[in-house]
Amino acid sequence: MLVGIHHTAISTPDVGRLAAFYCDLFGFSVEFDFPWDESNAEFCKTHAAPETQGRVLMLAREGSRLELFEYVKPVPRPADGPRRNADHGVAHFCFEVKDIESEYARLRAAGVAFLSEPVPQSYVKVCYGRDPDGNLFELLEFGDAVA
Repeated sequence: MLVGIHHTAISTPDVGRLAAFYCDLFGFSVEFDFPWDESNAEFCKTHAAPETQGRVLMLAREGSRLELFEYVKPVPRPADGPRRNADHGVAHFCFEVKDIESEYARLRAAGVAFLSEPVPQSYVKVCYGRDPDGNLFELLEFGDAVA
């Protein structure tokens, strides 16, 4: 029986920087933080790699979780530039907010780059921003018919 989505995972070249971004700006806290290497047979098996090493942090905020990985082995392939929402694979993840204009202004003041300002669409307002690694996230506010 499916219970629901537990977390979204992001691979990053700098787990400390990305954790600070989501903790400082989105209110996440570290649920766990540990390094692993080849001596962790379970990780070698689940990651399907005979040599695996890195660090993992699980960030939590109420019922939401982000898992951040910083791999040493296998050597990661860098992203081919910032992902577009149209690119195949995981395109973005979404934060539901109240008062999207205030959240947008707060995050912009902190240096977050956005693709647009909040845009009304049917019963929601949305906008997309990028984290320090260029990953897309969406801010979404539900409301009455706004457009």
